[in-house]
Amino acid sequence: MKIAVPKEIKNHEYRVALTPTGARELVGRGHQVTVQAGAGEGAGFPDADFEAAGASIEADVASLWASAELILKVKEPQAEEVSRLQSGQTLFTYLHLAAEESLTRGLIESGATCVAYETITDRQGGLPLLAPMSTVAGRMAVQAGAHSLEKAQGGAGVLLPGVPGVPPAKVAVIGGGVVGENAARMALGLGAEVTVLDKSIPRLETLDDRYQGRMRTVFSTADAIDQAVRECDLIIGAVLIPGAAAPKLITREMLADMQPGSVLVDVAIDQGGCFETSRPTTHAEPTYVVDGIVHYCVANMPGAVARTSTQALTNATLPFVIALADKGWKQALADDAHFAAGLNVHDGKVTYRAVAEAFGLEYVAPGKLLD
Repeated sequence: MKIAVPKEIKNHEYRVALTPTGARELVGRGHQVTVQAGAGEGAGFPDADFEAAGASIEADVASLWASAELILKVKEPQAEEVSRLQSGQTLFTYLHLAAEESLTRGLIESGATCVAYETITDRQGGLPLLAPMSTVAGRMAVQAGAHSLEKAQGGAGVLLPGVPGVPPAKVAVIGGGVVGENAARMALGLGAEVTVLDKSIPRLETLDDRYQGRMRTVFSTADAIDQAVRECDLIIGAVLIPGAAAPKLITREMLADMQPGSVLVDVAIDQGGCFETSRPTTHAEPTYVVDGIVHYCVANMPGAVARTSTQALTNATLPFVIALADKGWKQALADDAHFAAGLNVHDGKVTYRAVAEAFGLEYVAPGKLLD
């Protein structure tokens, strides 16, 4: 199969969808891998490494896209990339379509088969291709929040761990999944006072047992969030409804109850954000202030640590890429119901229910296309 790896063009996105090690695996199975010139440089993988792995390098972007059967990316395709997609091609990347109507309609019009990393499931009910980047984003959220609390960044001038004689900052993490646990773990490690809010009692029990009560676990209610808003210096939004838009848990009115210079880090921004005042930002301008509250809403946080992120992502995606390349999208998805959950758009049809419902579009069950 002809596999293309374009260079990411989203603002400050340095990751690449495949490492040279991954390329070697695919080439060894008889597939043709073509990487856009310079695609891996931001992650520390020069063209020469891909060539040594058996991949070819293509400088002409139009030719790269036009000749591909399977296109591997990291972030959702930008407008100029959507215009390059064709019927008969398969796109495999993060999509987060429930928060992007124009992108959804563009993919529908392209006629391509679009499989999303973030909606593929596993036997345990997890999201195996979202997990590695969620781990990175959760850990980075605390770094970003701690930096944003500095006075020069618009924050309250609070040091996360405090110092002897001065109490540590209070951190609330809304959502106890992969992002939330990693954020809480980092904040705890830095010496902050940490509270995790979640609606799953079993999940809260797991966290309480795992961290031996060193972090507070609270059942998430409107009252609990109100209390966190009033008390905390840093709130990290780590809520995920797979494939659907994130719920708005903190409204603009609630910002008035926060201490000036407090920080909101919205890791759910790819899915529309879980704070009413959230809007996507970039690594070039990561924060903005609303009513005295600093907001950090970078939509591609792991892109800042591109080498680590690229390696972690390829480790997770490679088995699925191999299946697509060896079998073709239809057989690969038919053989694995969990993989089939990743199909979001095919031949002008929306095949993921939450995306169809978000925009009032017709939903076609993936199973009808795989028979």
